[in-house]
Amino acid sequence: MADAAQPGSAGKIKYLICGCGSMGYNIVEELLKETDSILILDRDEKRVEDLRDQKYEAIVRELTDPEVLDDLPVPEVVFVLTNDKDANLAVVRTAEIKFPLAHLIARATDPVSKDMLTTAGADVVLYPQEVVAKSAVHHIRRLSASRIARKLYTLLGSWEGTLGIVAHTNPDPDSVSSAMALATIAREATGGALVTRILYDGNVGHQENRAFVNLLDITMETITPENLAECDHLALVDSSAPGVNNALDKEARVNIIIDHHKNGTHDTSAVDFVDIRPGMGATASIMTQYLQELDIPVGKKVATALLYGIRADTRDFRRNITPQDLNYAAFLLPLTDREILDKIMSPAVSQETLDVLGNAIKGREVFSGYLFTNVGYLRNRDAVPQAADILINLEGVNTAIVYGITDSNIIFSARNRDIRIHIGKVLEEALAEIGEGGGHANMAAAVIPLNYFSLVKEKEDLLELVIDPILKKIRRIVGLEDEAKHEV
Repeated sequence: MADAAQPGSAGKIKYLICGCGSMGYNIVEELLKETDSILILDRDEKRVEDLRDQKYEAIVRELTDPEVLDDLPVPEVVFVLTNDKDANLAVVRTAEIKFPLAHLIARATDPVSKDMLTTAGADVVLYPQEVVAKSAVHHIRRLSASRIARKLYTLLGSWEGTLGIVAHTNPDPDSVSSAMALATIAREATGGALVTRILYDGNVGHQENRAFVNLLDITMETITPENLAECDHLALVDSSAPGVNNALDKEARVNIIIDHHKNGTHDTSAVDFVDIRPGMGATASIMTQYLQELDIPVGKKVATALLYGIRADTRDFRRNITPQDLNYAAFLLPLTDREILDKIMSPAVSQETLDVLGNAIKGREVFSGYLFTNVGYLRNRDAVPQAADILINLEGVNTAIVYGITDSNIIFSARNRDIRIHIGKVLEEALAEIGEGGGHANMAAAVIPLNYFSLVKEKEDLLELVIDPILKKIRRIVGLEDEAKHEV
């Protein structure tokens, strides 16, 4: 370290280390990989002597002395690393005045001193116990993720025949892209011995979703008893159990479930592989992690689909987003087809979608910040969540619930900004005995099958007939029974 500036000089150094116990010594060892422009201060004469014997530039200073930093070269970064709370605080205060342009990184000896050091001017405060805890959790999560991905890969590698990958009803980009990624992993694990087929029910109605499927030329099949019978294995993606937002019977035997929605009360003990993570923003994020952990090359088509799946399910990274989702999006971005992404996000809007949006706006009723609106009969059910996305932005609206009727279901879509309620749980409770409902705190959906009324021709009249008790139950759950309607 002969090139380091000497005490008393008017030069500059890269790093100043104040306190060189075990933590300080290890930091010096790491910094030496970058530069030898390092100066060490320590109050222990024997320690300083040992450091000099190892050719480190070190001097003895009493760290609580107000003049501790006098006659020193100007550092770019100051590390304050003793195990003495008072000494660390004194050095930070002195360094803040003496070296105002330097970055200050200080060690806290307890939670209270963290705030004191920050107030004194430290740019970064390290509390070793907290750092170790976070590091331990991070590593165990990485180990767990690697183990889960390897388990899936091994399971798929043991199969042959046909794997049916079932997307949820009216599949969105998150569900479809996850199915594509699972097909990629299956192909890699078996060398192509396992044939994959993406199956779905309902329709792809949202204009962006249609553009997504068409532009990426994604092959999917409408689910039928015949093609189900041809599958030797079944996987669910973006759906937490058979019969939950998918066309499978509730008693159907599935082998794989991968989802980011809460499972609820459905028993998955007989499923070969289950990975349900409600904390993730998208199932596409989980699939991206698998591809990373397994070091499987990600083609442009799959990368584009997965990135758009994450983007769509987090509403442009503004809803239910986690740092992990952003990391996976960053991994995918350089692998995508930017031109196709731009086209997907700028699709034409159908006339029916405009009509549904108009009906939603025109028919709205608001009770103390809760908006309800009936869009009537529709063929494109994806227009319902689009209407909810728009109406939640109305001034004075905290919760928007949009509902309508198709040939086979009454459907609900809800958006919520009221922190007092979890809208997913509200719909789940309200429809517990007659349909399926659920979702997140700020967004949810629900479906009531019209098993006995599917042949009724006047759908809007039927909706008016059955909806009133359902809405009353929702209002009771959120505490709106006695609230008067007002305009927004």
